[in-house]
Amino acid sequence: MTERPTYTLKGETGDWELVMGLEVHAQVASEAKLFSGASTKFGADPNCNVSLVDAAMPGMLPVINRKCVEQAVRTGLGLKAKINKWSRFDRKNYFYPDLPQGYQISQFDHPIVGEGEIEVDVEPAHGDPAYSFPVRIERLHLEQDAGKSIHDMDPTATYVDLNRSGVALMEIVSKPDVRTPLEAAAYVKKLKSIVVALGTCDGDMEKGNLRADVNVSVCKPGAYEKFRETGDFSHLGTRCEIKNMNSFRFIQAAIEYEARRQIEILESGGKVDQETRLFDPNKGETRSMRSKEDAHDYRYFPDPDLLPLEIDDLFIDNIRESLPELPDEKRQRFQDEYGLSRYDAGVLTADSERAEFFEAVAHGRDAKLAANWVSQELFGYLNREDLELADSPVSSVQLGELIDLISNDTISGKIAKDVFARMIDGEGDPAAIVEKHGLKQVTDTGAIEAIVDEIIAANPEQAESVKEKPKAMGWFVGQVMKASGGKANPQAVNQILRQKLGL
Repeated sequence: MTERPTYTLKGETGDWELVMGLEVHAQVASEAKLFSGASTKFGADPNCNVSLVDAAMPGMLPVINRKCVEQAVRTGLGLKAKINKWSRFDRKNYFYPDLPQGYQISQFDHPIVGEGEIEVDVEPAHGDPAYSFPVRIERLHLEQDAGKSIHDMDPTATYVDLNRSGVALMEIVSKPDVRTPLEAAAYVKKLKSIVVALGTCDGDMEKGNLRADVNVSVCKPGAYEKFRETGDFSHLGTRCEIKNMNSFRFIQAAIEYEARRQIEILESGGKVDQETRLFDPNKGETRSMRSKEDAHDYRYFPDPDLLPLEIDDLFIDNIRESLPELPDEKRQRFQDEYGLSRYDAGVLTADSERAEFFEAVAHGRDAKLAANWVSQELFGYLNREDLELADSPVSSVQLGELIDLISNDTISGKIAKDVFARMIDGEGDPAAIVEKHGLKQVTDTGAIEAIVDEIIAANPEQAESVKEKPKAMGWFVGQVMKASGGKANPQAVNQILRQKLGL
């Protein structure tokens, strides 16, 4: 990994830098809501998963869901963060049709999880070297989700679905340590990999179970360093929050647009307004949603219906002992056990599904060869076709069998790519494809020697020149492979040519 590069944006009057902090909302993996027993099942008919508590009926009191508390602590431990044994729920007051109480039960001054830090790996485009950087976690707090306002059924009316009302969310708040659009996407990916590995959130962004609010501001070079020295946020410029981002690609596009928008305002002598904005993926731009509130605007105060939440060391230790192998630990194991580079190990442990697939392929085989075929050939194909690993036309068993055919010299690496393409097209298992199309590698040295003798005899001048320019032997290798239909064993070809040409 190289050092973190400097990222600047060119404006009309000079260079600018980006500074971002993110608030990631992860829906807690729980069958019941945070303060009621109503179901959290996705896809139910509108207003079916709603209890009297969720609908804010008079006299209905919230009761904390123990499972949600366990999941928050589990996530905090996965973030290497401080677990607060004493925390408190507060009322965050604002008024929307889909918030029947007129306030959201959240945590403000005393969250259940305090400060932590995670390491984020970044893979830049255009062949630039990969690097990693730390992001400080400021807090993780529990809060209830709001319902959903629906506007597309009737342009003259707003309909409200309260199925999500009261669903438990973990809001993970970062310090302003993210400096590029790519870093922002990489940070959310890393958080997703952690919560999915922990089993505390399913990470399904399409369903809104993991979404990010991105606070974007621009400043002149050097201002961020002054902020880190002093803690004074005024160095960073006015931030705008881009709300409810549920796509890595949209996160990057929204940040790029918003940064340019702010730079144009500042360079024209204007002032950036602190506000909440939405990203329109069809137009590729952000638009104003509302003015951005500060904490005092929400008039937080302790929820009188809920006692402070107190947990003990035994509760925390029991959860700690049940933690699975996390992405960073798995990456290090892949480096140590399989001899992979940090980069390759990071690609293969980006999520648990990838890691399990690789280990199934690599079991009892050349791990580096398996890593190349999984990350380069298979993942390369899936990325080009915009497919998930679950949709792969090639199973881990089939890919492992293909690697076996390479390792036992049944086929060459070049022929293997042809076999792989046929596997993708649905022709079946690799051994059957090799047999059907006569793709077995020629390892009979007598047959290869006959081809070599024929080509040398037909090209005596080239054969003589090779003695002065040994690198020219590559031409003969190509001719032998062509004559054999690509089936000759490359190692045998090289060895026989060296003998015949006197090298």
